[in-house]
Amino acid sequence: MEKLLNLMGESTRIERALEAVLAEAVGPDCPPRLAAALRHALFPGGARIRPRLCLGVAEALGEPRPALSLAAAAAVELLHCASLVHDDLPCFDDAPLRRGQPSVQRAFGEPTAVLVGDGLIVLAFEAVGRAGAAHPELTPPLLRVLAEAAGPARGLIAGQAWESEPEVDLERYHRAKSAALFEAATAAGALASGAPPAPWAAAGRLLGQAYQLADDLADALGEEGDLGKAVGRDAALGRPNACTRLGPAEALRRLDGLIAQALASLPEAGHRAGLERTFREFAERLCPPALRARCAAG
Repeated sequence: MEKLLNLMGESTRIERALEAVLAEAVGPDCPPRLAAALRHALFPGGARIRPRLCLGVAEALGEPRPALSLAAAAAVELLHCASLVHDDLPCFDDAPLRRGQPSVQRAFGEPTAVLVGDGLIVLAFEAVGRAGAAHPELTPPLLRVLAEAAGPARGLIAGQAWESEPEVDLERYHRAKSAALFEAATAAGALASGAPPAPWAAAGRLLGQAYQLADDLADALGEEGDLGKAVGRDAALGRPNACTRLGPAEALRRLDGLIAQALASLPEAGHRAGLERTFREFAERLCPPALRARCAAG
């Protein structure tokens, strides 16, 4: 029961924070169609894994600056949602579904979807800028962590760009495509709490690499009704996929190894137990029994 109440509390805080950011953005001067598309991109959300990790780290460290850690968590989710909107565009995956509903580009058209993705990125930095005004010593490193996670060297933009390269190093691709934002989530939670980010970032990076392996397995072996999005896109578009390159059994073995490493690498903290439970919960969600059975079947 305590675990359920904690999850409900985290979820409520995140949803309210995203609602507040959106309310600031879609005032009377915002074009109505763009405002509706921004809301469509954010709600209903998925598991909100990344912002919950950010808050989980902050809470493990006593969360001395709750407004700043919540803004950082919202920013991480805004960047994630932006990446989904862009990923679904016709020039990339041309995905019809996202989170069980029409993707933004299918519901509102490609031009609006491009603007929505761009707008969500801007809102991520605006959210931290507003909350960070009270903590000027922490705002620059927070903004840098978010920028690197979204950027063209090792972040989301790099991850998307690797899909257009003729040869792709799978681990580098996974680190940019997914692990960078997990790493930023845990680092931001530490930074907002005034703690050194590097040890926490390492745990987030490992969990993010596990997440991308699980996503590859789900794309190759999952069922659309279970995932709320189209499957088989990597094969259809010739994209790198760990399940295809390594085989299901080896990909699953590596996934489980990364999760174990992530748990082992969590730094000691006064309230670490709650964050460890969150890591274990995500590990269970990453590869549910039905998907594991399909991996075993080959």
